[in-house]
Parts: sequence; structure tokens; C-alpha cells
Amino acid sequence: MATAEQVKALIRSHSSHDDEQFRSVALQIAAHSARQGNTRLAEELRAHVEQSRRPQAPAGSPRAVPIARPTGELAGLVSASYPQTRLVDMVLSPAARAQLQSVVHQQHQRDRLRFHGLAPKRRLLLIGPPGVGKTMTAAALAGECQLPLMFVQLHALITKFMGETAAKLHLVFDAMAETRGVYLFDEFDAIGAARNSTNDVGEIRRVVNSFLQFLERDDSDSLIIAATNFVGMLDEALFRRFDDVIRYEIPDGAAVRALIENRLAPFQLVGVRWKSVTSAAEGLSHAEVIRACEESARSAVLSDTSEITGVALADTLRARARMRHSNSNPVE
Repeated sequence: MATAEQVKALIRSHSSHDDEQFRSVALQIAAHSARQGNTRLAEELRAHVEQSRRPQAPAGSPRAVPIARPTGELAGLVSASYPQTRLVDMVLSPAARAQLQSVVHQQHQRDRLRFHGLAPKRRLLLIGPPGVGKTMTAAALAGECQLPLMFVQLHALITKFMGETAAKLHLVFDAMAETRGVYLFDEFDAIGAARNSTNDVGEIRRVVNSFLQFLERDDSDSLIIAATNFVGMLDEALFRRFDDVIRYEIPDGAAVRALIENRLAPFQLVGVRWKSVTSAAEGLSHAEVIRACEESARSAVLSDTSEITGVALADTLRARARMRHSNSNPVE
């Protein structure tokens, strides 16, 4: 028999014309029936779900979702976009790429997993320095799964009034159940800071506890992405709640070369000594390397040429490195 929550979820998904959510709940009921020994009902439910799919769509493939337009108070808490980014557009470490490809594959096969009482990975913690691709990863996952990217606005979420931040978090988690998407909590340390922080005056404990409770109870099909530059600030209990922790690093020489070749593909690179170029980019993030490439591209376009020399490229990268150094050591 279906649980009361499953029946309510079926009615909600039917009322909102969310076919994908309806099928997902139906498969959860089938899995529950199978565990109770009613295999005939389980097989019949599964057959009905498979029959309801469009002929051209393979089993488990993502389906289009209604255009997400946050309304009411939620409109100030979440902004929606529909990225076209894909994982192939990113330069990632082999480990990070394998982890993300596994997430995408499981999302595409989530109905199959649900039927067997399993849930796909959908809660990810992304950690690493600024500019290494954490936010772009959320966009790529949204693009791969054909879902809206729901960017949680922390400046609107966090308030000085006791209990208000937790109430707003509740709204966001309710939205996850209503509208399937990729929900990004960027700069996550702002709400996930350790509860033993020396600056803690009590409210941060309530916020972290609320987030942990919401995360624990959430059984939606949405992906929850938390990204932080300051992993050491996070409460240890958070790590146990995420399905995977993906680490990002400053690009090495091979990654720098891949970034440059990808971004400057429309141009002809002339006389490039890659050892010199990658040395000039040492310590720069992915975003900083891309900005240096774009500066070289602008110079080439304004000079009416399609060529970018290795010397010019290395000079641009060194200029970017000097800019970073000056910003990290301001004049007092």
C-alpha cells in the first residue's frame, strides 16, 4: 500500500501537471510494494509507468520541466536560469569529471534506481578556491539534466532577525519539491559555518540545525549543490549529509593548456612555447586564465589579425598574475 505522503505527492504532481514527478512517486510506491511482497502490483505499476512515456524518449531520460518562474516571497530568494553549459565545456580533473559524470548518469536513470528502492546522487558539496569552476559545475549539471538552475540568493536568505533565515530556508526546500531543478547554495559557508564558531551567538546554530533537518527530510528529485571556498569553516555534520564531495584545485600545466586551447580555438596560436606559457599562468585560477585569454583575443581582433603569439599570451597571463598579487597585497 502507498503511504499517506506518497498519495499526497501523487495528487500534488497530478495537480501541477508534473508527469515526471508523478512517475517517480509511482515507482516509489512500486518499490514499496515489492518490499512488502506484492510483486505483481509492483510489476503492474512499473509497466504502466513505462507505457506512459513518450515513444521517442528512452527509459529514464530527463524530460522537459515547466519554465520556472519563482513568485511571491520565493522570487526574492531564488533566481532561475536555463544554462546551455555541458560537462564537455569544462576543464576538470579526471577525478572530478568521473564524479560528475556518475551523477549525470544516475540522474538519467533515476526511475530505474527508484524502482529498486535506491536514490540517485543529488546532494553535492563542491569545495575549492575561487574561480576553479564550482558555479560552472552547477550550470553544467543543469544543462546535462535539462533542468533550471535555481540560484539561492544568500543576501536575501540571511537576515539578522531570529528565526527568519530558517523560515526562508523552509520556503526554498518546499520549492525543491514543487519544481525540480538544480538548487545552488554558493558561498555555502555563510549558512553552514561550524556551530562551535567563536563568533557564534546562537543564531548560526539554529540556521545550521535547520539546514541539516531540511536536508535530512528532503526527498525531492531536485539536485542540491553547495559550493564553498572555505571548507574549513563548515560544520562537520554537513559532510555526512552530502552524497559526494567534489574537490577543485588551481589548474596544473596540462589544464592551463586545455583552457587556452579551448577558449582560443577560433584563433591561430603562433610560436607558443607551452612551458613558458604555463609557467606564466602558475597560481592562476581557471577563471583568471580564461580572462587572460579573452584579453589576448580582444587585442588580436582590434589589431585585425587572427593570430595570437606565445609571447603576447604569456605577457597577458603575467599581467593577470601581477593584478592578482596586487589585489592580495593592498597598499595600506
